[in-house]
Amino acid sequence: MDFPKPYTLNTIADIIGAKPVGNKDVLITGMNEIHVINAGEIVFVDHPKYYDKALYSKASVILINKEVECPDGKALLISEDPFRDFNTLTDFFNHFKKAEKSISDSAHIGEGTIIQPNVFIGHDVKIGKHCVIHANVSIYDGVEIGDNVIIHSGVVLGADAFYYKNRQTHHDKLKSGGSVVIESDVELGANSTIDKGVTAKTIIKKGTKIDNQVQIGHDTIVGERCIIAAQVGIAGCVVVEDEVTIWGQVGIASGLTIGKKAIILATSGISKDCQPGITYFGSPASDVRKKYRELASVSKLPEVLSKLKKRI
Repeated sequence: MDFPKPYTLNTIADIIGAKPVGNKDVLITGMNEIHVINAGEIVFVDHPKYYDKALYSKASVILINKEVECPDGKALLISEDPFRDFNTLTDFFNHFKKAEKSISDSAHIGEGTIIQPNVFIGHDVKIGKHCVIHANVSIYDGVEIGDNVIIHSGVVLGADAFYYKNRQTHHDKLKSGGSVVIESDVELGANSTIDKGVTAKTIIKKGTKIDNQVQIGHDTIVGERCIIAAQVGIAGCVVVEDEVTIWGQVGIASGLTIGKKAIILATSGISKDCQPGITYFGSPASDVRKKYRELASVSKLPEVLSKLKKRI
């Protein structure tokens, strides 16, 4: 998430009440999660397991809950609760703005685009030319949509990420300050939902077609010309490369990569990366040829056990 202008380390420290350590001259341009962090940005870490990953990432500033040695050229913000303070920064730079009407005055809608009744379009939304937005679609603040996009009824674009920290007394929500980008020539089926990124963007690239009742999690990137059938669930931070086909009721775990032109057959459960050009099936899924051989072997077990009993 980019800040409207660069901020000094001391200014950010004052906002969240943290102790600044290290390079006081660093200018902070935004904040991001570790998998998309860039120079000039803040990343947070609150578990020793991930300290080194954060400290030696591209981040210029690390929001951390322990005083550790600061890498050269970087800065630390020492906090008793980095998760809480990361939320504070999200609220400060991207606070929720109440809608005053169904289509915000700050939304930009391109020439030839058709908006059907009962559509909600939030603040600073950008919609390209010659799109069709059907009834009862909700497009949250900051969403960007390209040209020639078709969005069917009941679609929700830009809902919050499903991201919680398990406290002793409750589940603490990590607030979402990212957005959604739908590129040109995409079609989104009825009642599908695409969550915004936590700090970055959830992206559906050019030419992809998505069926009804599909859920796509925060910060996921779906490549060009993909086909995703009904009732697929894709968790956060997944990368689906170009020309992938995903059939109905597939579930994909977070942080995985689905290689270019891979095919995932219906009802499969994906818990590991998928290689390009391979067809997968099963739960947990594997190469369809291997999986079919396994299933064929399992089907022979009753016959094998029967023969063994006779011998005994």
